[in-house]
Amino acid sequence: MKKAILLLMTVILLLTGCGAETDTRETIIVGFDESPLGYRNKQGEIVGFEIDLAREAIKRAGAKAEFKIIHWNEKEAELNSGQIDMIWNGMDITPERRKIMLFSKSYMDNRRMKGNPLGINTEGDLEGKNIGVKTGTTSELYFDSAEGSKDNVKELKKYDSDESVFAALEKGEIDAIICDEIIGRYEVVKHRNHFVVLNVTVGKTNEYGIGFRKDDNKLRDRIQAAFDSMVKDGTAKKISEKWFKADLIKYSR
Repeated sequence: MKKAILLLMTVILLLTGCGAETDTRETIIVGFDESPLGYRNKQGEIVGFEIDLAREAIKRAGAKAEFKIIHWNEKEAELNSGQIDMIWNGMDITPERRKIMLFSKSYMDNRRMKGNPLGINTEGDLEGKNIGVKTGTTSELYFDSAEGSKDNVKELKKYDSDESVFAALEKGEIDAIICDEIIGRYEVVKHRNHFVVLNVTVGKTNEYGIGFRKDDNKLRDRIQAAFDSMVKDGTAKKISEKWFKADLIKYSR
């Protein structure tokens, strides 16, 4: 009888131990594509809205943050090969991406918006205009889809980076940019006299999330708990206000 009780207690202890396992990485590598949300400044420092969010969350998770610049078209390959541990870079949560990666709770709404005041008040007003998008984004995917208005525009030009597409707009090579709302708002804050964000949504509203490898639940839970605390104590709000002069955090509970 005593043996049976001892065996039962051993099983309970073993099961309890398995359930308590957590991610113990001391360094967490964050992949990002240079954009207004994360970039190298003139001093060579990696800065940006989502860099600040990631750095604080990883610090609270008890680890050191390491940042790696990736090509946005190769983000899934970088993640699944282990070159990076997670993607925190204004990434829309889409059904297609959910099939190949794990996401945090969404933390911000994202709309695709137009830039430049050329009498563009609806999506139909894009007809006959030269439009720019960044490759690998949901803006490009939307225009290449059946529901997009690619056939109505004069020309759809694709660029490898946010910097190049906004430079093209400033030079007059394109009439408008279709980009994430958060990107557009950042450029307005940074270059207040150069760009105007029009409050017109193109396509559907998406949500931003942090991406992890499909089976990396422990790391996702570790970062999620840290980010939850940032939202609760107002730190995420302060970081948003620092970069956009507004609280754009819209947390999925």
